[in-house]
Amino acid sequence: MNPNALAALTQSHSVLGRMLDELIHDTNGQGFFWQIGVLAACLVIAWPLARHVVKRLEARHASSSFALRFATVSLERAMFPLFGWLLVLAARYGLAPFASVSVLRLALVPLFGIAALYVAFYILRRGMSATGQLHGMLVLVEKVLTTTVWIAMALYVVGVLPDVIAWMESMRFSVGGKHPISVADALLGVVWILLTVLVAMWFGSWLEDRLMGAPTLDANLKVVLTRISKALLLLVSLLLSLSLVGIDLTVLSVFGGALGVGLGLGLQKIASNYISGFIILLDRSVKLGDQITVDKYTGIVSQIRTRYTVVRNGDGETLVPNEQLVAQSVQNHSFSGTNVRVAVRVQADYASDPEVVIGLLQDCVRDIPRVLPAPQPSAFLVAFADSGIEYEVAVNIADPQNGKLGVQSAMNRAIWHTFQQHGVSIPYPQRELRVLNEAPASLAAGPQAAS
Repeated sequence: MNPNALAALTQSHSVLGRMLDELIHDTNGQGFFWQIGVLAACLVIAWPLARHVVKRLEARHASSSFALRFATVSLERAMFPLFGWLLVLAARYGLAPFASVSVLRLALVPLFGIAALYVAFYILRRGMSATGQLHGMLVLVEKVLTTTVWIAMALYVVGVLPDVIAWMESMRFSVGGKHPISVADALLGVVWILLTVLVAMWFGSWLEDRLMGAPTLDANLKVVLTRISKALLLLVSLLLSLSLVGIDLTVLSVFGGALGVGLGLGLQKIASNYISGFIILLDRSVKLGDQITVDKYTGIVSQIRTRYTVVRNGDGETLVPNEQLVAQSVQNHSFSGTNVRVAVRVQADYASDPEVVIGLLQDCVRDIPRVLPAPQPSAFLVAFADSGIEYEVAVNIADPQNGKLGVQSAMNRAIWHTFQQHGVSIPYPQRELRVLNEAPASLAAGPQAAS
């Protein structure tokens, strides 16, 4: 830490030390209990005032967006310590000419610190939670900062903060055999990393919104630019935070070597999926909105993430690793267009004219909902089976994301009713039992006939 900053902290600590001396001195008289009573009265009055303001804020933002309500929570938490600080401040200056106010002066420190902390969180949330993607990161940063501030205030009040800081500055350890850093530098680096990563994520989300809204860019190119920009922003934020703390960036060489070994041994699947995701986005073999079949999963590509691709169908969403889309065969039903073919097969008996059956099949599926009028439904004679002639009728739909089973069910029902109306029977397997080498009548009649 800077020596001038440490000297200033020590000087301010000496002021707080006199406050503690006055507080200890006042504990021997009745004025101490009067100050405790005044402090308690101020806090009791501050509670209903804070609750009234909180209810007004909740009613005002009840129908607002989640981001605004998320930010308002911090402002609501700041109300009680803020009102308490104002009332205790007024009581302190009101009683100072008549009695000692050491308890009130000391109580102003945590009340002001907590109120200022929550107000800062409110400003942070209002500025960075609009994208809806940083709530978890904001909560993590707030928890770390709150814990740090509470510990610092506790050490400051008891008078050991300069000693603790000096001890952390003296405790140094080496990274990679050189470049010693202190414990204070490491803790400060954690705080800076959290803050800079938060800013980088916010800027990345803002940039993503702008790229996704660009009408002239291809959908896959938007995703590629978003992924690259976020990765670069996180890398720059990490390097910047370490530089601000004063840590030599060459110490990262050890971690870089460890990371390379990890990628070569245990993280090859993750690296393969990550690289496969960029390959998919760049070669445009699979695009957002495509209807694909990979392995046993069929659905619409709704997201292409860093490690996996989200395939949505009527049963829900399936997370398919990107490596499968590159290494395995993928049936892209929308590669040349958005229409998807839906076909069903049925048998008719040999007594029915195939031309009549084909015409009936084409006509009965035309008016089914979701079936496109063009291209027109088509029917084919597929094979001469054992029990009858096998036909296939096919239609095209434009909304495969809603599933194909409903269309297939409607086609089967229409075929059944049409065949019933026109006397076309659907055959089922029939078997004939023929008995060869029939036994003589004398043997069939039994022993009594022989006698």
